[in-house]
Amino acid sequence: MVTYEVSATVDATVADTYEQYMKSTHLGDVLASGSFVSATLERGGAGKYRTLYRAKNRHDVDRYLRDHAEALRKDFAEHFPTGVQLTRDIWEELVSVSA
Repeated sequence: MVTYEVSATVDATVADTYEQYMKSTHLGDVLASGSFVSATLERGGAGKYRTLYRAKNRHDVDRYLRDHAEALRKDFAEHFPTGVQLTRDIWEELVSVSA
C-alpha cells in the first residue's frame, strides 16, 4: 500500500467550513478519481489536520497526480483562498504488523 498524506494547518476562522467541505465534497471527489481505495480525515489538535489517501501502489498515486490533482487542487483553492496551509507527502508501506 502507498499513502498520499496531505497535512493542513487551518485557521480557526475557517476550521468548521474546512471540516464540512472535506467530509461532504473533497474526500468523495478524490476517491471518485479511482486512484485510491480509502480516505481518512484526522484532527490532531487545534487547527491541525491530516488526510490519508490509501492506494494499492505508487502507479495509482502517480496517475492521480498526473490526471486529477490539478483540478481538485484548483477547486480546493477556490473554497479556501486563505486560511489553510498544506503539505503533501507520499509514504510507501514497508511492513504491516497486526496484534
